[in-house]
Amino acid sequence: MNPFLKYVSDYSHVLKEGALIPLGGLAPLPQPALPAQAPKVLLFSPHPDDECIAGALPLRLLREAKYNVIDVAVTQGSLKERQAERLIELKNACGFLGLGLIQTRENGLEKINVKTRDQDPKGWAASVETIVDLLHRQQPRAIFFPHELDWNSSHIGTHFLAMDALQEMEPAFSVIVVETEFWGQMATPNLMVESTPEEVADLVAALSFHVGEVKRNPYHLRLPAWMQDNVRRGGELVGGQGGAAPDYEFSTLYRLSRWANGRLEKALEKGRSMGRDDKLGELMDSLFKPKIIG
Repeated sequence: MNPFLKYVSDYSHVLKEGALIPLGGLAPLPQPALPAQAPKVLLFSPHPDDECIAGALPLRLLREAKYNVIDVAVTQGSLKERQAERLIELKNACGFLGLGLIQTRENGLEKINVKTRDQDPKGWAASVETIVDLLHRQQPRAIFFPHELDWNSSHIGTHFLAMDALQEMEPAFSVIVVETEFWGQMATPNLMVESTPEEVADLVAALSFHVGEVKRNPYHLRLPAWMQDNVRRGGELVGGQGGAAPDYEFSTLYRLSRWANGRLEKALEKGRSMGRDDKLGELMDSLFKPKIIG
C-alpha cells in the first residue's frame, strides 16, 4: 500500500468539493480605516481577475500597512460582448477585498500587446498617455504589473505599456516597481511573500466573483496549489540555490525594483522572504526615498 495514496487522493477530493461551492455572492469583507493621505498602490491588471491572482502582497499592504490599493483595469478582456459583464464582476471582486478601482476608459483599452506597439505607434502612444495621466494624477508609492515574459499577449503588453509610460514621466518621478507573474514564471524574482490560509481563502473567494471566467476554467480552485508551489520555487530562486525553503504554506513571488532618474534601479541587495509576521509596509517605506535630482 502506497502511504502517499491518501495524501494525493485528499487533494483530488478537496478539488471536487471546491467545485460545489457557489461562485461570488459574498458580502464584502470588513475593511481597515485608511488614513486620509494613505500611500497609493496601483495594480495595472491586464484582465479582470489579475487583481486577485497577483493580490497577495497588495492585500497585505492594504490590511497591515493601511495602503490605499487601487486596481487599474487596463483591459476588460478581448470579447466585446463580455466587457460590461466583466466590469461588474471586477467591481464585485474589488468590493469584496476592499480594493479601489479605476477604469482606463469605457470598456478598457484595446489591443494591448507587442504587435500593436510595433505596428500601430499612434494607437499605442494614446494608450501610453492614458497610463502617464494616471501616474500623474495618482502619484503612487508603488505600481504592480506583469514581467516581460509572462506569456499571455496582454500580460506582456501591459508590461511594456507600463514601462513606456514610466519613460514618459519627468526625471524627478520615483516609484517602487513590483513585477508579477502567472502565465510565465520569472527567472529572477527577488521577493517571496507568505500568505496565511485566511488570506488565500479571501483571494480565492474574490476570484470566484469572476463567474464567467472561472466557469470556463476553474482556476480559482487551483490558486492555493499554485501558491504552494511558489514556496518550492521561491526557496531557491529567492533564497539561493541549495537553500532550505522557509516554513510557509503559501507564497507569491515578485520582482521588486525602483524607478528613479528615468530608469529601473536595484532595490534589494539580495532576495527577501517576508513571512506573515514581517512588516511589509516598513520594507516598502524604506525603499521609497526619492533621490535628489542634480
